[in-house]
Amino acid sequence: MRKDHSTPLPRALARRLHPLDRLAGGLLLLGVIAAATGLLPAGPAQDQLRRIGPLLAFLATVIVLAELAGRAQVFDVVAAWVARAGRGRYPLLFGLCVAFASLTTITLNLDTTAVLLTPVMLALAGRVGIAAVPLAMTTVWLANTASLLLPVSNLTNLLAADRVALSPAGLAAVMWLPQLAAIGMTALCLWVFYWRRGRRGADAYVPPPVPSPDDRVLLGVCSAACAGFLLAILVVDVPLWSASLVAMVVVVAVYAVRRREELRLSLVPWRLLVLVPGMFLVVETVNAHGLHEVLVRALGSDDGLAGMLRTAGVGAGLANVLNNLPAYVAGEAVVPADNHHQLLALLIGVNAGPLVTPWGSLATLLWFERCRWQGTRIGVRRFALTGLVLAVTATGAATCALAVTV
Repeated sequence: MRKDHSTPLPRALARRLHPLDRLAGGLLLLGVIAAATGLLPAGPAQDQLRRIGPLLAFLATVIVLAELAGRAQVFDVVAAWVARAGRGRYPLLFGLCVAFASLTTITLNLDTTAVLLTPVMLALAGRVGIAAVPLAMTTVWLANTASLLLPVSNLTNLLAADRVALSPAGLAAVMWLPQLAAIGMTALCLWVFYWRRGRRGADAYVPPPVPSPDDRVLLGVCSAACAGFLLAILVVDVPLWSASLVAMVVVVAVYAVRRREELRLSLVPWRLLVLVPGMFLVVETVNAHGLHEVLVRALGSDDGLAGMLRTAGVGAGLANVLNNLPAYVAGEAVVPADNHHQLLALLIGVNAGPLVTPWGSLATLLWFERCRWQGTRIGVRRFALTGLVLAVTATGAATCALAVTV
């Protein structure tokens, strides 16, 4: 009798799973067990799941939208334009890359920047002889520090929307100066640590040729859909998930006509859709068993500048230990209901601060994975030390700027 040497399905599936997939599944399993056994009371568990439902809908639709826009070469065309506009001069290219990464983060969220802009920038580096590490660090740092301005920029902003009671335009009116301060400190640290002469590895580069998109119709529709999505969230009072859903449906419909083979279930960010609820349930469980009391003492209730700086610092530190999403949720539960300034400072800390550890934000985790797949080595020690300098300076500068605007 012939033996069957095929690999059992569960074992084969386990081999295909990325470590982040196992982390996501493990956290969700722990969260479900905590809820089922009563370690996490049913009320708080239901509240958390009800709260993150719209966030997950937004995350899924906006990442599919951005992924399809990337395949239509929207980001490639813009990146090539940026490199050509730099005219072979590094200082000009530096400013353009900072602006490009900031705009992508502000308008399409930090995870999109990590997932799609990272490989585009690294591929561009290879094609035109630009050092890869400065471009990579520009992407990951600005994916975090440029995520203060709009609700769409970061999931933490969406979580804060109800508490701060601000529309997208209202949040931008309060956070524009903190956002400029955070980007300014990021640009300074990028230049000193990675872009200045002697760090970048060359004095000039050769601009790439004029890009020639494979399908101009797809390129145009995807560009228009992304622009329409941004316009809708700024001008029309609609839920973010519904705006991203409409834009995604338009793009999917065009792909169904022109490139049906590109429409696969793998476009959906399953890992994030599993990781986020698991993370929230686990941290809520920890919060119910002692973390809340620790944060009450750590954050205090001062809504002035000193309290804002203290809250931002604690938020940044907690984000680097846990992750910025659960760190915000845990901190928000402690901040008094009327302390909007303190809450916005917490938001600055968890957005601009998680730059020291690879798990500080989902965007940083995704960025490390993309760099690994592209063959770009990022030294963890240098990443942590330079990230610590930026986390302290960007968080401090943005919080002081917030004190000026409010």
